[in-house]
Amino acid sequence: MSGPYVVRGSVSLPEAELMWRFSRSSGPGGQHVNTSDSQVELRFDLARTEAFPEVWKARALERLVGRLVDGVVTVRASEHRSQWRNRETAAVRLAALLAEATAPPPKPRRPTRIPRGINERRLREKKQRSDTKRGRNGRDWT
Repeated sequence: MSGPYVVRGSVSLPEAELMWRFSRSSGPGGQHVNTSDSQVELRFDLARTEAFPEVWKARALERLVGRLVDGVVTVRASEHRSQWRNRETAAVRLAALLAEATAPPPKPRRPTRIPRGINERRLREKKQRSDTKRGRNGRDWT
C-alpha cells in the first residue's frame, strides 16, 4: 500500500479501520481470472470511526445514507488484473468519496439584479431587429 490516504487536511483513513475482502473477479485476465482473487471490496465503518471530527462524521452519514449498510460504506474495485492495483483503486476511491461527503456545504448564492444598462441595450437591440424584419414586409413594393 502506498501509505495513508488523505481525506482532507490532516485527516486520513486509518489503516486499522479498513476491512478488506478479496474475491474472484470477472473481466480481463484469461485463465488467470479463474485462479486469483483480484477483486477488492473495501469496507469502512463510518458510524463508529474515531478518525473524523463529529461534524464531518454527521455530515458524511447524512450525505451517504443511501450507500450505507449499518453505518458501513463499501467500495469495490475490479478494473485491474492485479489485486494490488485494485487495492490502490479502492482506497483512493473511498478517500475521494469521503472527501466529497465531508466537504462543507457551498455558500448560498446571493441574488443580484441585472444592471439597467444591460436591460436597456437588450430592448434596444430587440427593437432594431423588429424594425429590420418589419421592413422586409412586401406591402410597399408595388
